[in-house]
Amino acid sequence: MVRPPLTHLEHERGQRLGSLLREARGPRSMADIAAVSGVPAETLRKIETGRIATPAFFTVAALAEALGLSLADIVRACAGAPGNAAPDAALSA
Repeated sequence: MVRPPLTHLEHERGQRLGSLLREARGPRSMADIAAVSGVPAETLRKIETGRIATPAFFTVAALAEALGLSLADIVRACAGAPGNAAPDAALSA
């Protein structure tokens, strides 16, 4: 199965997600977060650098829990256009 190429907006959203995770990780190492979340450190590295712009839901959920973020925090930071809050409908879904 061939996946369609990601749009520019999907790439931007992936960059915002990576930045959010990197900021939330702070001084903790990727290995520490990998051990707590169960997500391989290489996968975390790829998400933080934008190489995986659309990670699986359960990957994001595991990282959010390990980093003390709520899924609503992630939606607000990543779903809307840069600098804009996510639509309310996305938060209630």
